[in-house]
Amino acid sequence: MYQRTRPRNHETTKPRNQPIFRSRFGVFVTSCFRVFVVLVLMLVAVGRVSAADPDISVTPIARDGQVLVSFDLSDGFTADVRDAIQSGLPTTFSYEVELRRGAVLFDRTMASVSITATVRFDNLTRRYQMSRSLDGRVEDARPTEDRNAVEAWMTHFERIPVSTTSALEANGEYYFRVGAHTRPRNALFWPWGGTTLGHATFTFIQ
Repeated sequence: MYQRTRPRNHETTKPRNQPIFRSRFGVFVTSCFRVFVVLVLMLVAVGRVSAADPDISVTPIARDGQVLVSFDLSDGFTADVRDAIQSGLPTTFSYEVELRRGAVLFDRTMASVSITATVRFDNLTRRYQMSRSLDGRVEDARPTEDRNAVEAWMTHFERIPVSTTSALEANGEYYFRVGAHTRPRNALFWPWGGTTLGHATFTFIQ
């Protein structure tokens, strides 16, 4: 008669699928570790970028019946921006300029101007085509072969008219607020970009 033999003790304590489970668990741990390393590297990179955040210096001017503003965007022309331009991607720096009057409860916007500076590199002619718009109107356009001229075109602005002095009160306290946004045109997602703010206060003396 056939007699069923009982399995040995060491055979009953080790399921057949245990090696597969351990293999999958090891892959999971390895994947989590890789994700952790990538996140740490990204945080380190962000910390390095933030150490050189762009800044805007603003200079208000009241002359000949007009309120003008000059401003410079520093550290905004990064290596990523240069690479994007050299690839032929049209790149735009947008600026929102506001003249404001301080108040107890809410500041009041006296006047505002939108400025865009755009550059596009032509790989065939090896020239840069630059343009500037003021409130949507093209004010100036010109070509150049000088990279330094491109950077100045995109980041340096002198005596932009914003308002007339007749709209201001004598001895009144005012300030300019300038916001800059940099991004390649028609690019929704890009590793560089953001908004930079600058401001400068002044007293209008008539």
